[in-house]
Amino acid sequence: MRTLRLDDHERDEVGALVTRVLLEEELWDPVTFADRAARVSQHLPVRMREFLTEVRVSEADIAVVSNLPLSEDLPPTPAGWEMAVKTGAGRAEEVLHMICGAGLAEPFSWSDQQDGRMVHDVCPSPGEERSLTSASSELTLALHTEDVHHPCRGDYVSLFCLRNPDAVGTTYVRVGSIDVPDDVRAVLNEDRFRFFADDSHVNVNLPGDQDSQRMSTVGPIVFGPSQQPYLRIDLDFTDVATPGDDTADAAMRRAFDSLRGSVESVVLSPGDLIFLDNYQVVHGRAPFVPRYDGNDRWLKRVNLIRDVRRLFVETRARSRVLA
Repeated sequence: MRTLRLDDHERDEVGALVTRVLLEEELWDPVTFADRAARVSQHLPVRMREFLTEVRVSEADIAVVSNLPLSEDLPPTPAGWEMAVKTGAGRAEEVLHMICGAGLAEPFSWSDQQDGRMVHDVCPSPGEERSLTSASSELTLALHTEDVHHPCRGDYVSLFCLRNPDAVGTTYVRVGSIDVPDDVRAVLNEDRFRFFADDSHVNVNLPGDQDSQRMSTVGPIVFGPSQQPYLRIDLDFTDVATPGDDTADAAMRRAFDSLRGSVESVVLSPGDLIFLDNYQVVHGRAPFVPRYDGNDRWLKRVNLIRDVRRLFVETRARSRVLA
């Protein structure tokens, strides 16, 4: 894990940059700001720019920047992302996240996820305690590749911690932790697995609303260079591509078991920004008991892609919002 802790002068530099952007943006719109976020990120402290460049070039699987500034008047944790939208909660933190994330890669969003917002709020939501989304709390959020179903899934998932009073862990497993025999690994490298859109994507089913028609793609679980392979899996939303393929099913379950046995955890503190390489790491979250009193765990999330042209080709427009 690569880490960088800003000194107090650097933290103040970042805070001043955020303030400048807020003064320039009459109406804060992260989707619009995304087109110039990379340019603004060039005004981040030198050590931070160098750190993010090294993370990208070296393909570091996990990186954390700490001691980033938070608003002195940070509002209570909203009861779900919809409430965050209504109140505009954490606007300065969204600006900061966009600027820092753009120092590594290009921010983008999904039209069918949190109403197409570029910056997501990750906080417990009443009635969603045991859902299979980040709005859950009492249920362990299973290890997963973010947006596993899509060829334009992000290269990085970035999480900025605003509040975490119960020290809830962000869980993760590195691709190198998959310990299976060579014959099983060979199966994992074949296009014998189906990856489904997770429940955070709404209206992703075809007419009929049957599980078999849910948006999905087929491919391998492990792929890329053998010396430093990549990983694509979601323990809740991956299955074999062909029903009755017992060999693929057995290999998939061996991979599941190996991942579950190799879980590590990092507890994010307020002011921590973590970047998880979505090709080398699967991540999740430990369970916790929600408070719903304004003091719950609260993160901001931005998806980042290294080549924004992949989005333009997919959308057939110069759009950072994927349908």
